Amino acid sequence: MSSCAHFLSSSRRVWDGRQRGREAAVFLGGTRTCCSCNQVALYKSVPTRLLSRAWGRLNQVELPHWLRRPVYSLYIWTFGVNMKEAAVEDLHHYRNLSEFFRRKLKPQARPVCGLHSVISPSDGKILNFGQVKNCEVEQVKGVTYSLESFLGPRIPMEDLPFPPATSCGSFRSQLVTREGNELYHCVIYLAPGDYHCFHSPTDWTISHRRHFPGSLMSVNPGMARWIKELFCHNERVVLTGDWKHGFFSLTAVGATNVGSIRIYFDRDLHTNSPRYSKGSYNDFSFVTHTNKEGIPMHKGEHLGEFNLGSTIVLIFEAPKDFNFKLKAGQKIRFGEALGSL
Repeated sequence: MSSCAHFLSSSRRVWDGRQRGREAAVFLGGTRTCCSCNQVALYKSVPTRLLSRAWGRLNQVELPHWLRRPVYSLYIWTFGVNMKEAAVEDLHHYRNLSEFFRRKLKPQARPVCGLHSVISPSDGKILNFGQVKNCEVEQVKGVTYSLESFLGPRIPMEDLPFPPATSCGSFRSQLVTREGNELYHCVIYLAPGDYHCFHSPTDWTISHRRHFPGSLMSVNPGMARWIKELFCHNERVVLTGDWKHGFFSLTAVGATNVGSIRIYFDRDLHTNSPRYSKGSYNDFSFVTHTNKEGIPMHKGEHLGEFNLGSTIVLIFEAPKDFNFKLKAGQKIRFGEALGSL
């Protein structure tokens, strides 16, 4: 049985909302102070899902040929887009904003590092990385979120023959399947001007997808310092499976105006859809009677895309001598090394 088997189920479950009511936090001067829950509640009451759907429809509107260059040029100037890397540099080629946001790169623009076992799945900024301690993961320095709240429970509680253990250690032990391994994480923020596709960070097999509808709040670093467990509130798609060292997961976190998260091989996934309600999640298994392994992915292979910028979170187990080749706050590009043994 794979280390990800505990995530396998095929029906929508209502998340127990453990993250509800947890206080928000502000990172000020190197210390974390409580922020008014009313302020956070007010921000969360903004209909970001509806606004993001409206933005998505606007992005699909075809622009007149004469308007494309000035509109895209303004975006390029504002967010520092390097169009020389684009597979198609001619701005008139992109019929609408959505096509421009999801532009592909020239093959030689992002060479994949072959010397290291884990590469960056996307362009972006490294917000945090390191070992997972006390089942808390840092979204930015000093502001954490619960690992279990982020990934969800290991299996539906009603299917357990006994009450589930709730301690941090027990949840961690469900993920770390091999003696001597540790649990690691890496958070990558994609800005609006970054390349919006993401790729497989290593050779692994994906066996399960879990979709949390959630909110669509901004995930820029400033907001991540303000709201504790921001990534647990937002819509996200959690892909889990196995690599050569055990458990491996990649989570695409949605944001304001980024209700669209696409996984290329998953046609059943529909994000920011009105048919899903907040507080629920939907599970889907890629392991079937005819496919007992799941979806094999090779390092650097195309995996999915955002409709604007957002965040990628990697959580995986590896031996204790795994080393990240990173510095917090650094810019990174798809294909560059994250770490290796």
